[in-house]
Amino acid sequence: MIRVSGKEHPWRAGMTVADLLREYADAHDCPVVRVNDHYVSRPNFETTLVPDDADVFFVPMIVGG
Repeated sequence: MIRVSGKEHPWRAGMTVADLLREYADAHDCPVVRVNDHYVSRPNFETTLVPDDADVFFVPMIVGG
């Protein structure tokens, strides 16, 4: 089991950040995902594994002027 933004989510062996993002429709615009204390950027989503018992947070892009 992992936690995504504080809510429990089923974990499976081999799960990547990209796999997780595909399961959350509102997360596709996130350029960065925090997995435990590590920040992962978009070029690494496909290769970064999400470990069991991880805390995952989607970091949205914020724009302003």
